[in-house]
Amino acid sequence: MRREGFELLVSRPKVIFKEINGEKCEPIELLVVNVPDDCIGSVIEKLGRRKAEMINMEPAEDGHTKIEFKIPARGLIGYRTEFLTDTKGEGVMNHVFDSYEPYKGDVVSRVRGTIVAFEQGKAITYGLYNAQDKGDLFIGPGTEVYEGMIVGLNSRGEDLAVNVCKEKHLTNTRASGSDEALRLVPPIQMSLEKAIEFIQDDELVEVTPQSIRLRKKILNNKERERAARR
Repeated sequence: MRREGFELLVSRPKVIFKEINGEKCEPIELLVVNVPDDCIGSVIEKLGRRKAEMINMEPAEDGHTKIEFKIPARGLIGYRTEFLTDTKGEGVMNHVFDSYEPYKGDVVSRVRGTIVAFEQGKAITYGLYNAQDKGDLFIGPGTEVYEGMIVGLNSRGEDLAVNVCKEKHLTNTRASGSDEALRLVPPIQMSLEKAIEFIQDDELVEVTPQSIRLRKKILNNKERERAARR
């Protein structure tokens, strides 16, 4: 977390590793969830990607099941919002530190890439309409954007740079009111907590008195591509 002028930049939370008997170890949490029976498969699948190991499962109240896991602490970063979505708000989760165990390997948390603004300017309905075909948007028309700012969640696994400031070219046959006919899906609203859970290691949350934005650490598109190749 650092200040730059009047803005605060927040990075992804870091986990402290330890070396025990010459081996890299990480903190493990004991996670207990109570979920509706029809959500069990989704919860187990998502936690499995995060290196969780199921140690117990038993019936709870009617229509619910209690499941216990051991999971790396870093595997829980960003999971709470996903858990509430998968359980339709009916799931309950609690976790507590359990022990240090050997490093479990890479954790896949977010499987989708981001939609990143290609240039600085003001988001236009036409540009956003084309961008929403690629995924879910975080902004609406009239939002000031800059190069490297994250404006949405891509439906695919890679990041995608788009021009949300793009206007439709005028033609002699353009129908009156054609722009008004474009329908945009309401953007996803990001709270500070949700934004911090969302970002990856190469991303930051930008907090100002007026807004909360998501951005890449490297704003320039070409420099970011070169860094990714390296």
